[in-house]
Amino acid sequence: MAAYEVNGTTVEHDEEGYITNLSEWSKELAEIIAKAEEVDMNEEHWEVVNFLRDYYEEYQIAPAVRVLIKAVKKTMGPEKGSNKYMYELFPYGPAKQACKIAGLPKPTGCI
Repeated sequence: MAAYEVNGTTVEHDEEGYITNLSEWSKELAEIIAKAEEVDMNEEHWEVVNFLRDYYEEYQIAPAVRVLIKAVKKTMGPEKGSNKYMYELFPYGPAKQACKIAGLPKPTGCI
């Protein structure tokens, strides 16, 4: 199994890069995953990552892209809850890529 190195600690992940133990997630790990995904994290990215972590804590599921965009629209407004905005932040798929950076499992229904 492959792993990320964070502050001298090994954090295992599956073949797609999703960490296997969600409790090992940290902001430092998120930065490492984001770099591997070619995403330069800024305030907007963190807003989505933190939203996803809260969502997962409440519902125990990583949302698919349509559910994610709908939920973001409801809480952050229509300008952020749009496909265009989310794909600008996470070009390889907002749900898949953002969930990976957030240390969550692969969203249900994602290929």
